[in-house]
Amino acid sequence: MQLKYIKTLLTSREFAAKVTCMAWAPNNIKFAVCTVDRVVLLYDEHGESRDKFSTKPVDAKYGKQSYVVNDMAFSPDSTKIAIGQSDNIIFVYRIGEDWGDKKVICNKFIQTSAVTCLLWPAENAIVYGLVEGKIRLANTQTNKSSTIYATESWVVSLASNVSGKGIISGHADGTVVRYFFDDEGSGESQGKLLTHLCPPYALAWGANSIMVGGCDKKVVAYSREGHILQTFDYSRDRTEKEFTVAVASPSGESVVFGSFDRLRVFNWAPRRGMWDEAKPKEISNLYTITSLAWKKDGSRLCAGTLCGGVELFDCCLRRTIYKNKYEVTYVGLSQVIVKNLSTGTRVVLKSYYGYEIEEVKIMGKDRYLMAHTSDTLLLGDLLTNKLSEVPWTGSGGNEKFFFENETVCMIFNAGELSLVEYSSNEILGSVRTEFMNPHLISVRLNERKQKGVEDNKKLAYLIDIKTIAIVDLAGGYNLGTISHDSKIDWLELNETGCKLLFRDKKLRWVPGSDVVVSQNRGNLCIWYSIDSPETVTMFPIKVSFCFLCKCDLSMWKSSLIITILLGTKVL
Repeated sequence: MQLKYIKTLLTSREFAAKVTCMAWAPNNIKFAVCTVDRVVLLYDEHGESRDKFSTKPVDAKYGKQSYVVNDMAFSPDSTKIAIGQSDNIIFVYRIGEDWGDKKVICNKFIQTSAVTCLLWPAENAIVYGLVEGKIRLANTQTNKSSTIYATESWVVSLASNVSGKGIISGHADGTVVRYFFDDEGSGESQGKLLTHLCPPYALAWGANSIMVGGCDKKVVAYSREGHILQTFDYSRDRTEKEFTVAVASPSGESVVFGSFDRLRVFNWAPRRGMWDEAKPKEISNLYTITSLAWKKDGSRLCAGTLCGGVELFDCCLRRTIYKNKYEVTYVGLSQVIVKNLSTGTRVVLKSYYGYEIEEVKIMGKDRYLMAHTSDTLLLGDLLTNKLSEVPWTGSGGNEKFFFENETVCMIFNAGELSLVEYSSNEILGSVRTEFMNPHLISVRLNERKQKGVEDNKKLAYLIDIKTIAIVDLAGGYNLGTISHDSKIDWLELNETGCKLLFRDKKLRWVPGSDVVVSQNRGNLCIWYSIDSPETVTMFPIKVSFCFLCKCDLSMWKSSLIITILLGTKVL
């Protein structure tokens, strides 16, 4: 991971004016900064100032100078901001979806001591720490708070794992405590995890370990069970100061620590199972870094300072340009951003298992994404932003991909056809076939609504050159087979998957209906009721193009049409 300076969002002052906290919205559109004057400044994704609002004390009679905003977090839907204050309260502000929307307080959670730090990992649940040592949960739906666990030491830091289903808290006595809302089958323990040698003000939960820093000028990586894995000791470096804050990248593969005039970057090396330190980012007169915030897509990092400055950095491992159409940015080993240069739209391709993504390819008329990891295959539709990651064993890159169908990707490998529905993380179905032409395969996935049918997914393909098989993909069973007396060179199911049309010349269903159009030597043949194939309407023609189905008809000298009503006849 490399940090490249982009711009200054707030200019530093000549005196202490601490940036107390910062946060990126999960939708990557808004960025919030809270300054020492207790005003929340809102920026867009490009770092342009767009809006602001003032926070309030727990009681107006104490005045606006009576408290400090210690931490804040966006809601998962990016429409609210939770503000944790030193005057024993959390306010939740509804900021709306658009710039300039009215800011209203929609929740208040009064506490028995100051709120020191907070997270908002789930829809209605705000997790926060108190000076008295408690970790509590605020439910925005019921407007009630409850204690998750209690300690005897001030909470100085909070961090969550990549999924947001686990949290760790750092305490003034050096202890780090772990808690899971859902351990996701890991079997990892809860409770006190480790005791650091100093208060863990700089605390981050990476993908494979927990990183801790503090006033002893050391960064220590701990295993999932609290054992020391690595120590980076800077205590003899006179230019280094204490570590004040840390943040993990959204993928958990990089962690940045802030100190005085310096950002230290650590990257996880999966092949060696260790953290590697990158070249530190040193900026003179930056002074002590008091807050760090990483954009949820991994592409930007912001640093706030003791003197009120906010700096914006670009984060990437490498960046490539594809056909002057797309910018492909590798923001982590397992996360890639693909940006359309003409429209500015972006797709974040991420391995949710944390596997390293190999080269990303843009295929299918530059609309679809494909990438391999060691154990999975990633696919995506740039137009609909539907992404999939399915288990996939190594095949040496010999697969053939077909993207003719907008809802499903067809993959041929070693005589096997696999189907992956975009937005699904499981293989839809696999069959054996030697016929790789997509015109000899027809897949229909819920393309036309039918009364009483919720999940309608059908596949028709060739077993051999004269035999068609039909499969119900939703149920995972064969509907039957059809044998023909001559070579089949084209087939297609209708949109409901109830009828099958096949022949030795190419033709099409009329979109949105079960009407079939074909041609013989001098006539256009139309079957308005395909359930009665003997009833055909014929029109004499002299053209060689069908305006209904947009097929080239000049090559057709004869036609053979067979239709089968699936489900109403025994196949």
